[in-house]
Amino acid sequence: MSKPSVAEVRAGGQPAGIKERTNEEHWAGRLYMRDISPYLSTLFVRLGVPPNPITYLMMVFGVLAGVVVAFGGLWSAVAAAVLVQIYLLLDCSDGEVARYTGRTSVAGIYLDRIGHYVSEIALLIGLGVRAQGEWEAGNWVVLGMAAAIGVALIKAETDNVVVARAKAGLSETVTDEAMRPRSSGLSLARRAASALKVHRIIQAVELSLIIVVAAVVDAFLGDLTATRVLVAVCAAVGVLMSFAHFVSVVSSRRLQ
Repeated sequence: MSKPSVAEVRAGGQPAGIKERTNEEHWAGRLYMRDISPYLSTLFVRLGVPPNPITYLMMVFGVLAGVVVAFGGLWSAVAAAVLVQIYLLLDCSDGEVARYTGRTSVAGIYLDRIGHYVSEIALLIGLGVRAQGEWEAGNWVVLGMAAAIGVALIKAETDNVVVARAKAGLSETVTDEAMRPRSSGLSLARRAASALKVHRIIQAVELSLIIVVAAVVDAFLGDLTATRVLVAVCAAVGVLMSFAHFVSVVSSRRLQ
């Protein structure tokens, strides 16, 4: 137990079907991070590190990415993207350690969700400060905060479906049929949004990579045009997606 191999931790920490969890497993996890994470998870297991401190560490790197990106310049964009990758690695690792050691818990799930909240909020606020071009309040900071509020609302709306169903004595599992809005128009809009993956622009991994692209364009142009366009797009997506998600939930059978 104290000296498990990487193969043993991978087998215990990544049970069959974990990569197929479409609503919980990030595409980057399926593509490459789940191949890397067992090496770090094995180190944590050998050192006797419990899963919850790993989740706290995940939060630190996620929030730090938001702080770093606010400083501006190409270097900070690249550094923030690297920090987000470490955040994703730790996000994979904490669950693997929990499953391998049998230390899964409600507290761990709670911390993991809070970690995603604060990390994505921090990155969007940091992006707003970056677009402002200085450490002062301004319209671009407000737009970054609007995008962050949109992200928080989307996550809260999703989590509150589970809360509402639990309080009503219903199962946490929601069928595909219950996910569909009653209105055919809303159902079509939901499928279109899902196909276009519009929501991904405000998620930490994708956003950190887009910020790097914007930073390269800004360096070429010599101003903050690309970053400011990105902030405006993120604010629009955050606000519109949070409203659309709310309408989709209340117009479906998820709360029945």
